Amino acid sequence: MRQAYPTLLTLLIIGVVALAPGCLGTTPADDYPAWNLTLAGDREQVLTHPELRALPAAEGYGYSVSTVGIKYGPNRYRGVLLADLVEMAGGADTDDLIYISAEDGYLWVLDTDQVNGEGFFTFNENLKEVTSPPLRVILAYDQDGKPLAYEDGGPLRLVIITENPDVITEGSSWVKWVDRIEVHKK
Repeated sequence: MRQAYPTLLTLLIIGVVALAPGCLGTTPADDYPAWNLTLAGDREQVLTHPELRALPAAEGYGYSVSTVGIKYGPNRYRGVLLADLVEMAGGADTDDLIYISAEDGYLWVLDTDQVNGEGFFTFNENLKEVTSPPLRVILAYDQDGKPLAYEDGGPLRLVIITENPDVITEGSSWVKWVDRIEVHKK
């Protein structure tokens, strides 16, 4: 038993050190996975996850409903405005379309109004359609102050945010595992 005591004490100290960052609410940069985002348009560039996190960020509440009526949220999200990423790809004209692609092959297409948070249906908690408040579309990397988990669509997920936690949007456009944003010119 005396020989086991130092080993147990060492394991306890290691456990406390490992858990302390999560308890303190900090998110070390190492907690974000290696992930690249390709922006394609008039110019093409690849951004790493740290480069994305270094861009100006937007925050708000996201709350979605699946096509079968399952609600997801509300959660607080942080990420980069989709409009800023489209500009980094060379911008988009009024008639252009923005393709959002995921690692698993899922693809969603937005028009320029949607990129700017317009043209989405919004619902209340009872799933009755309501007048849309100001919406913003972001490529989220944080959810509730922590890195967006893979099972929640991370490391990068398209999210529609607002200042009101009770506003629900339809979840089909909430693309998980985003790895490419492409501007298609008309």
